[in-house]
Amino acid sequence: MSKHWPDSRITDLFGIAHPILQGPMAGPCYADMAIAVAEAGGLGALPTATFNADQVREQWQIIRQQTSRPINLNFFCHTPAKVDEARERAWRKRLEPYYRAFGIDPDGPIPTSNRTPFDDGLCRMVEAFRPAVVSFHFGLPEKALMDRVRATGAKVISSATSVDEAIWLEAHGADAIIAQGAEAGGHRGMFLNGDPLDVALTQSGTMALVPQVVDAVKVPVIAAGGIADARGIAAAFALGAAGVQIGTAYLFTPEARISGPHRATLKTAKDGQTALTNIFTGRPARGLMNRAMRELGPLSREVPAFPLAGGALSPLKSKAEAAGSGDFGSLWAGQAVAMGGSRILTSAELTRKLAAEALAKIGR
Repeated sequence: MSKHWPDSRITDLFGIAHPILQGPMAGPCYADMAIAVAEAGGLGALPTATFNADQVREQWQIIRQQTSRPINLNFFCHTPAKVDEARERAWRKRLEPYYRAFGIDPDGPIPTSNRTPFDDGLCRMVEAFRPAVVSFHFGLPEKALMDRVRATGAKVISSATSVDEAIWLEAHGADAIIAQGAEAGGHRGMFLNGDPLDVALTQSGTMALVPQVVDAVKVPVIAAGGIADARGIAAAFALGAAGVQIGTAYLFTPEARISGPHRATLKTAKDGQTALTNIFTGRPARGLMNRAMRELGPLSREVPAFPLAGGALSPLKSKAEAAGSGDFGSLWAGQAVAMGGSRILTSAELTRKLAAEALAKIGR
């Protein structure tokens, strides 16, 4: 595709003009954002983890009605957790003072917190939709499912938070690897080397991780974490990356489906205001500090396993958001959040701006 970039492996691999991938942020990202990024020459993404099957079909239909350009269909591939009743009771007990403060029955029913893992049903959708790119978070699916995905012709990518994970992904069929540094917002993609809570505390930053991954694998590497403008993109290429994945910057666009409190907090965020937390889902993820993170964590071994932890927090989140507060919701954001800018751009405008300014800075 484009010959302007210093490394064309990602643009050639995916059939896109610019090696800029929209982070597939489950919750904020719907069809309209994916379409806008794709039409602007980047790789738009549709995350599926918070959708049911009908919603996935609906969103994909919208995409295909409005663009024929390559799209990344994204899935979680975690192992569903088993409910630990004792742990659930202990977590509810920990939250009881907050329930009472908000006038919520601490013994009342709570929503089930769920994230849909990749399975036979979702694989059938890949076979029917035939997206250009399929991405996974938390590793890769079992070999039988992976073989079926590859048989559709889709290019497969996944996130690595360490050199070991990158080597594993390449050995198991990934066509490119997203090197996700500690600066990145949202969930860590870690899937090897033990307890995610322990591993998250020693995760490498993007600047250190990317060149080590580049040296360890032969497939193209996509840098992610702390990249929000042309300088970050140019730096990623200098480190050996062939593309970048950007998430937090797209949260500022009108296409991002986030709560009012989340959007307001993003706009006033400063450096040093994000932290890793596991209290909202049970796995480490980076978000803006709020009351729940300060008083319950930000990292806690009391919480139920992923993705069950969020259920008991849901009533508190709803009450707080109704009052205009983000105190009990996950405000996902990366460390470059303060670089979001005061001028609000659409997802298409942002993609074009990032590409033009990065190319100018790279000097091509």
